[in-house]
Amino acid sequence: MSDSRIASLPPSATVGDWVANYPETAEVFDMLQIDYCCDGAKPLENACWENGLEVIRVHSLLKHTVAQAGNNHETDWMHASLTKLCDEIEHTHHKLLKETLPLLSDMMAEVVSLHGESHESLQEVQQHFMNWRDDILGAMAEEERSLFPAIRELEAGGKTDASLRASLNKMIHRIQFNHEDIGKALKNARSASENFKAPSDACPKFAQMYGLLRWIENDVRHHVHKEESILFPRVHQSLSH
Repeated sequence: MSDSRIASLPPSATVGDWVANYPETAEVFDMLQIDYCCDGAKPLENACWENGLEVIRVHSLLKHTVAQAGNNHETDWMHASLTKLCDEIEHTHHKLLKETLPLLSDMMAEVVSLHGESHESLQEVQQHFMNWRDDILGAMAEEERSLFPAIRELEAGGKTDASLRASLNKMIHRIQFNHEDIGKALKNARSASENFKAPSDACPKFAQMYGLLRWIENDVRHHVHKEESILFPRVHQSLSH
């Protein structure tokens, strides 16, 4: 990987653009607890300032991470077809959530019933979880029913009249509004759980529940990022041609 490519994104570039162009940097943002999905439009330097981090050090770490990654074999979603990107989101992220959210919901309900009185924050964590769970399930349903078919039609060269453009813009705007609520609920759940830290007297299921919540939350952030920083901007670009 050339130095010119590494240096192509300055500190003023958005966090979302960093992960869109260099997926390996997601691990750095995860480690630093910088949100690259719902806050993906925020410039890197602003995200650093808000988190008390030195911009030059974070920028250097990101460049080092890209250099160390070398030639990776991940799909370049910035240039893959829109249809393939929709398929990826639907068959990977949607499928995972459909399979795991019922399990997590049941596990959390059991843990809250057992430990809710002695650990009051659990009920708060559960409420925030249910908020983003219901929001993302609703967004997924709309995407599979209406948005993704319309995007596939757009790419296939179907009608691109004013009606389709207006419909796509309206659906994307609605999903983005939904993403804002999801982002807030994710942050609130993480805060209420003290970054998914199980208390010292937690039973194995309590710790397992927090581990599953952390894992699913991580995938949700990857999921939202692919839509906010890659899919939606590329659809808007196609509509402007």
